Amino acid sequence: MPFDNKIYFSTNIEKPNASYLLGNKLTELLIKHNADYKSIVIFCIGTDRCTGDSLGPLTGHQLSKLRMFKNVTIYGTLENPIHAKNLEEYYELVNSTYINPFIIAIDASLGKAENIGNINIIEGPVYPGAGVNKKLQPVGDISLTGIVNTSGFMEFMVLQNTRLSIVMKMAEVISSSLYISLKRIQSPDIAYF
Repeated sequence: MPFDNKIYFSTNIEKPNASYLLGNKLTELLIKHNADYKSIVIFCIGTDRCTGDSLGPLTGHQLSKLRMFKNVTIYGTLENPIHAKNLEEYYELVNSTYINPFIIAIDASLGKAENIGNINIIEGPVYPGAGVNKKLQPVGDISLTGIVNTSGFMEFMVLQNTRLSIVMKMAEVISSSLYISLKRIQSPDIAYF
């Protein structure tokens, strides 16, 4: 991911209230951009064939099991992942299907060892494949990235050897926080501060 996008908020999955904290910050951003969109698209990027890169499909899978809200659509699940080979196709589908969609992108990332387990909210797009030196379509009005392992050397092997437990925990925290946030947006009488 290029470093021109600043992290809006970051928390670690080991914090007991990580879902709540992320949900609050997501709600702030959705309220801030409320006038700009008619529908929300959650774009979960990754593949189920690589443990470290399965954050997006696992999150999409968990979200698809929940009762979603009106004007919210999820793309990228374990059954139908969005990956390097079909990313552009899905991106074009979303932009041709929805009028002015607000896209929330979710993707795994690599980082420093001390940041493993952090989930970052970025006000701006995610750059899929950047961790393994691929240049793909940037996606998202806001992005959630989970640091699943260390960067720096043989990134593809690092992703292949990432512990599934950390990716699963991240997917649970992200899906819970999105659910919390979307529920608040659809029911504005719920206090969240």
